[in-house]
Amino acid sequence: MRPTFRFALPLALCLSPLTASALNIQPGVWEISSQDMQVGGQAMPGMQEMLAQMQNLPPEQRQMMESMMAEQGLSLGAGGVQMCLTAEQIKAQEIPLHDDSDCSNEFLERSATLWTFRFNCPDAQGEGETRFISDKEFTTQVKGTYNGQPSSMESRARWVGSDCGALGRN
Repeated sequence: MRPTFRFALPLALCLSPLTASALNIQPGVWEISSQDMQVGGQAMPGMQEMLAQMQNLPPEQRQMMESMMAEQGLSLGAGGVQMCLTAEQIKAQEIPLHDDSDCSNEFLERSATLWTFRFNCPDAQGEGETRFISDKEFTTQVKGTYNGQPSSMESRARWVGSDCGALGRN
């Protein structure tokens, strides 16, 4: 596995807080793609490059990565990482932000169109905002540090469909 992929995918998952707002976003499968990711002043691979790297892994390594993601309720889609958000999660605003229980989140503002937040994880700290474009799309911008280096990232989430199928709940 190339070092950039090993570094960039966990960073993308850690710095892509998924949130729901008072506006009723659709339950079902959501696909999150990241862009403009930087750590320590260096650009990290974009989502399309990470997906291409995943496709080029030896079969056993790819299967291992897919299994690890499936355990977290994630899968790879055509344009990003997919996860299932249930109606119950959205209503309770209990959206999994990351797979690390050692992380904490503080929401500073919650309106129907904008959420601002702070997060603190063992390897990453910072703040960001999520803008809700519609019930099927939102964007997130995050700035902070990752492994002690300045980092930033933008992500876009889009609703794919209502049937979560094989995607489990995180």
